[in-house]
Amino acid sequence: MDWKTLQALLSGVNKYSTAFGRIWLSVVFVFRVLVYVVAAERVWGDEQKDFDCNTKQPGCTNVCYDNFFPISNIRLWALQLIFVTCPSLLVILHVAYREERERRHRQKHGDQCAKLYDNAGKKHGGLWWTYLLSLVFKLVIEFLFLYVLHTLWYGFSMPRLVQCSNVAPCPNVVDCYIARPTEKKVFTYFMVGASAACIVLTISEICYLIFHRVLKGVRKNRSPGSHNARSSASRASTCRCHHKLVETGQLVVPSSDDQPQASAPTLTPI
Repeated sequence: MDWKTLQALLSGVNKYSTAFGRIWLSVVFVFRVLVYVVAAERVWGDEQKDFDCNTKQPGCTNVCYDNFFPISNIRLWALQLIFVTCPSLLVILHVAYREERERRHRQKHGDQCAKLYDNAGKKHGGLWWTYLLSLVFKLVIEFLFLYVLHTLWYGFSMPRLVQCSNVAPCPNVVDCYIARPTEKKVFTYFMVGASAACIVLTISEICYLIFHRVLKGVRKNRSPGSHNARSSASRASTCRCHHKLVETGQLVVPSSDDQPQASAPTLTPI
């Protein structure tokens, strides 16, 4: 798996993230991806080869291994890292959509017309909801994978001895031994701890976004004069764009006898 490509892709999210988001991305790549690539893959690379059972029954060792490890820890972590970073791509796609919409608007109406967005990467309007939704997705995925990891192996610990019973073709209770269980338990705890840290950062970022949005709304309500001034400036910019379209012949203004009269176009950012 090419983790460098994923890192290069997600590095663009830093431009649109909050401080909590930048810390989250650093934790993911330093304490999760880097540890996974450098050490965890080597620790779990021999799990099936060194899974020893006290039986010579053909196929019994493989069946017992499959019974205790329905999915490998290392592959489960890889899936977790992929799924937990994918929601960040929603923000990149939304910003790209805004930039393309702005480009088409400028191409159609000219550079003198009012901009649709002062900053395409600013978290307001639809982009704020996209960013918040991506954080919720991250949170759900983290909790889901922790639940799966805890359920499949009856906790986050790694036992030295595994007893396989009532599993065909094993005739009776078979004792199996996991290779390097203590080392694997340490890495399991480390990965779970890193996942818990990412959960705390994600929750903190969600609270920060909501608090910042509420605080901004309260400030707008307390300063109606500045709000009206911004609205007037926005209407003035739209009117200038409207007059320019009239002068170039792209917009036809009906006579005063026609009802209703044309009004300036309303630009609603998404």
